[in-house]
Amino acid sequence: MTNREAEVGIIMGSQSDWETMKNAADTLETLGIPFESKIVSAHRTPDRLYEYATHAAARGLKVIIAGAGGAAHLPGMAASMTALPVLGVPIESKSLKGMDSLLSIVQMPGGVPVGTLAIGKAGAINAALLAGQILALENDAYATAVNDWRMRQTEAVADEPK
Repeated sequence: MTNREAEVGIIMGSQSDWETMKNAADTLETLGIPFESKIVSAHRTPDRLYEYATHAAARGLKVIIAGAGGAAHLPGMAASMTALPVLGVPIESKSLKGMDSLLSIVQMPGGVPVGTLAIGKAGAINAALLAGQILALENDAYATAVNDWRMRQTEAVADEPK
């Protein structure tokens, strides 16, 4: 995490979600985007969630990335309490391989949008990249960082199999 004021908040329902959500943090770090990360459970710490989501914009956050597994109410509940973009990352569960999380996050009622990404690591990385693209609309340094990331990704693809 950088010392600058966080522009992206990464929240997750439990400590075990960090294994997945660390990928979002690492990607934001690579892009040079300041962020914070917190454990905020929709079910076990609802007051903490309310405080976090309702004060996020006033604290300078511009995007929230919310990772959750199982019933996965965290992204939707956060989105119901803030006008900031909320990007949901379904955490892979043991019993249903993350499909439960995916469906809980993606099936939001009209009027409470959550941008839903892929299950697991890919979703966490893409959530950070999407947050970077959102912030890049008003920040040329972030636009350059996202474009550089994409260029490195393209250059990493081999021309021929080995």
